[in-house]
Amino acid sequence: MLLSYCLLALQPDLRLAVPELIGVTALIASLLTLALFFGERRCIRWSPALILTVAAAARLLFLYRAPELSDDIYRYLWDGLTLLSGKNPYAVAPALLQPPAETLAGLQQLVNHAELVTIYPPAAQLVFAAGALCGGSIVGLKLLLILLDLASCLLIMRLLAAFRQPAWLAVLYAWQPLAVLEVGASGHIDSAGIFFFLASLCLMIGRTSPATQNAPVSVSQQLVARRKDFPRLGLAGGAFSCAVLVKLLPLIFLPGVLLVLRRQSLPFLLGAFFTGAALLLPFLPDLTNALGTLQTYALHWEFAGFSFRSLRQASGSGESARMILAALFLVVAGYRYTCLAVNRQRFALQESNSALLAALQACSEVTFCFLLLTPTLHPWYALYLAAFLPFASGAAQLVLCWSVFLGYQVLLPYTILGQWQEDGLTAALVTLAPITAFLAVTLLRRLELRPE
Repeated sequence: MLLSYCLLALQPDLRLAVPELIGVTALIASLLTLALFFGERRCIRWSPALILTVAAAARLLFLYRAPELSDDIYRYLWDGLTLLSGKNPYAVAPALLQPPAETLAGLQQLVNHAELVTIYPPAAQLVFAAGALCGGSIVGLKLLLILLDLASCLLIMRLLAAFRQPAWLAVLYAWQPLAVLEVGASGHIDSAGIFFFLASLCLMIGRTSPATQNAPVSVSQQLVARRKDFPRLGLAGGAFSCAVLVKLLPLIFLPGVLLVLRRQSLPFLLGAFFTGAALLLPFLPDLTNALGTLQTYALHWEFAGFSFRSLRQASGSGESARMILAALFLVVAGYRYTCLAVNRQRFALQESNSALLAALQACSEVTFCFLLLTPTLHPWYALYLAAFLPFASGAAQLVLCWSVFLGYQVLLPYTILGQWQEDGLTAALVTLAPITAFLAVTLLRRLELRPE
């Protein structure tokens, strides 16, 4: 595993080594699939210390590399240094700051879409500032994000223990090529959002749930139990709010979380509200400028979105295609969470952690659906799906966490010729590979169940 990552780390420029990148990540993904196969047959006994050591070593191999697969980290550093200088990063776009401060002068030409105000929410800005404090360089910021990602690996193992699952399942994220490269090499902020989301889940573990007790419970006992859980669930809500305000994606998990908490949702929602207010208010009124960038992203950006490209070609309208895909996602997500709600009575008869595990599996499927339907599918968007793999390791999810790397083929002509050339075939392969894996596994299972 580490030798494979060493091979990638030794490449002079990953943008010019996209075939090697796709091949090596396919090999690592295959090794993880084998680990899952043998682990389910109790053939693996990896300790948490070994899992974390390999995860740290793999990520640190790329710490000192300049960002090659994505240049988003330059925007992160710009925002962080801007905030540390006492200015609001939402006040003005980097390209309009003339002349820039001395600490920002070298960064201005490196920031992608410098004509746009930053789109990253306030919690992300605080992470950027914390990273900028670590030497004011991308290395310091990447190191912080790597540490948060390793902390996420620990939280995954904590959740697995609560679900009475073996710790080795954590390798599906800890050693996952997507996590290693998108955090260790590119330093994407998604690692911070995943950390806060997992922290929120861990705070929900072991809460007292009178409905799950075997003996009858009086009203007074219920009140005592809820008071005991109030601070913990309030902190869980605060952590969830931080995850959303790093990147907005965790909002699609909120229905699943609330279905788990049920009558205990109030402290969670209060914690989320007050934490969100504390993060948002200091950046007002300039924070509203980010809405313009968000609108530009929602209406015009696209990358490797096969569903979007197909619908746009069929309808002749990109706007209509986006609306149809958004509606379709809401229908699918609504259906999946409705199924979770219907089954919640079954979980009410078990320990509360069983309901949380079922919710994580639902969130994994909702994330998978989102990735297949979004017009913009950058590889790092699948990091949340990768974080769900230890709890919901379906064939389609495993394959999609690899197939998103195919989108990087665009970097080869762009680096050599300066031409950004996307093609429909690549977008189709990114989407059809996991669908094919799902159909193949489903067919094999049916053949196994067929009576001779």
